[in-house]
Formats: sequence, C-alpha cells, structure tokens
Amino acid sequence: MQIECQENLKSIASIVKKLNAKQYQFPSSYLSGASIGQHIRHILEFYTCLSLAYSKGGAVNYDDRKRELSLEKEPGEAILVIEKVIYWLASEKIAGEISLRAAYSVDKNHTCTIPSSFQRELAYCLEHSIHHQALIKIGLFEQGLSHLIDLEFGVAPSTIKFRMH
Repeated sequence: MQIECQENLKSIASIVKKLNAKQYQFPSSYLSGASIGQHIRHILEFYTCLSLAYSKGGAVNYDDRKRELSLEKEPGEAILVIEKVIYWLASEKIAGEISLRAAYSVDKNHTCTIPSSFQRELAYCLEHSIHHQALIKIGLFEQGLSHLIDLEFGVAPSTIKFRMH
C-alpha cells in the first residue's frame, strides 16, 4: 500500500509542478468556489494526520487536522509536503493497529472510535486522494488545462483495469 500511495502522490506532484499560483488558486465555479490548491491541501492533511498518529501513537482523527492554508495558496509549499509524505512512506515499514476517531454526525459531542490498522488507513488515504483528484481534474478542465492531465489521473485502479478489458 505504501508504494501505491507514493505513486499517487507523485502523480499529484507532477500536476502541481505544472501550475502557477493563479491556476492553483483559481476558484472553480464547478467546485462551488473551491480551488485545486484547496483539494491538494485536503489530501495532504489526511496523510499528515496519519503520519503524526504513526509517530506519536494514539488514534488518528482526520477531523482534528491542522489546516495549513499555505498549502492551498503556494504550489511550492504543497510540493514540499508531498515530498515529505513520500519520504515517510518510503522510509518506514508502516504496520500495526490504530484506532480511527471520527464524528459522523453534526453533533460535536458524538464521536466514535473504530479499530483499524495503518495499512487500512493508508488505503483510505489513497482512495480519498483519488476522489479528490477527480475533482481536481474538473478544475483543470474548467481552466482549459486538460492537456496537463494523464488519462489515469483521478481514476480508481479498479476502473482502469475494467477499461482495459
């Protein structure tokens, strides 16, 4: 799972490196005013939450992530974080049990704790990333930047395999 996550993050970095700050920050009308940068920030924050839980122990809670607004404004900052996450994924054998703490209700006092594993959470981060890449693709199309997109960007591996048959 670590290799798959690294490959996915490299594909994101490839797109980010091709964008200037204006394109990266462009508020997409198709995405309710969200920018590519906001989606990139969101993806990276989930990986960062998981890496912090791995290094410090305890549960992972994606809802309590620190929102680094510079990641949605500066493509270069996002690249640095992508490289940091890739390094973490490449340098550790990420395994073991973890708990997921989450609130699936608007009631602030209602949270649940779910047994999980680091490998399962990496799979979640990857699937979450692919979902947001599909949205990023929409933002790129809106700006006339479809030429920057690989055919497989934002497409689930199962869909790619299905299309090959």
